[in-house]
Amino acid sequence: MTTLDPAAPPGTRRRDPQPPPESRGPRLDSSLGLALLLLPAVVLQGPIRRALGAPVMQSWMTVFVAVVVQALPFLVLGVLLSAALAVFVPPSFFARALPSRPALAVPVAGMAGAVLPGCECASVPVAGALVRRGVAPSAALAFLLSAPAVNPIVLTATAVAFPGHPEMVAARFGASLLVACAMGWLWQRLGRADWLRPPRPPAGDRSRGEAFWDSVRHDVVHAGGFLVLGATAAATLKAVVPAGWLEGAAGEPAAAVLALAVLAVLLSICSEADAFVAASLSQFSLTARLVFLVVGPMIDLKLFAMQAGTFGRGFALRFAPATFVLAVVVPAAVGTVLW
Repeated sequence: MTTLDPAAPPGTRRRDPQPPPESRGPRLDSSLGLALLLLPAVVLQGPIRRALGAPVMQSWMTVFVAVVVQALPFLVLGVLLSAALAVFVPPSFFARALPSRPALAVPVAGMAGAVLPGCECASVPVAGALVRRGVAPSAALAFLLSAPAVNPIVLTATAVAFPGHPEMVAARFGASLLVACAMGWLWQRLGRADWLRPPRPPAGDRSRGEAFWDSVRHDVVHAGGFLVLGATAAATLKAVVPAGWLEGAAGEPAAAVLALAVLAVLLSICSEADAFVAASLSQFSLTARLVFLVVGPMIDLKLFAMQAGTFGRGFALRFAPATFVLAVVVPAAVGTVLW
């Protein structure tokens, strides 16, 4: 486009400056990319609508949403309380509260998990802080295993998830506490100092408020991701896997127990949410689901990584398999007696 230039001689015209080509390119590219992203949704909206309306997808979404909606409030509350425990309660408090004799400190530390809410993501650093402050490793390990499994939030979530089986709450509490104490005493008897690497003190100089909200943000994202993964797996098992397969695995008591024990390790669900996933696996016996609830908070993929990072890989390679065996055998025995 040309215009008259008042400063130029009469009859001359000047050309308006044009924007360089590179200034127009990115806008065009971004618009084209957005259109390409939306094009499949527009073209395939009919098949997508029909797929979402299929009975199997309706069943999948029902189970997924039910698990997430039921579990999310407990998960958030657990994260808030565990962050407050890790940040505002000094580790020296535990050192003063525990008996000096390790054999007595183990059950006391295990019972402390019943009154001090904390998920497994928080129990590992708290246990590391206890060891760093001089608490006997056997007592710190008992607390590490018991706190995520027997605290009030987890037990309340279990009661809500299993309204027709109130004995599940007592069974989870008793079996988890017994495993935690047994592992503490086992470490006191057989553990060696060179197997346990002393954890390093946390780096950085942050205020308590900053540390609290950093812990909350990290744990909500971390645990929320595993909750979504667990809900996805539960919904898929419920809606997609043929009922005959699940009934075949659930019909064999030993196979059902081992299947849900391995599933608990692989899913790595936060303990505040795992009861709702277990309740959705109604094809399996209560004993197998009790094993799922005891194994998950004590040994899973994320816990193994955290334990290796805090106490050393040599510790995790010895501690995790022993914990897994006890966490399967003890609740299986308890379930056999109850049901």
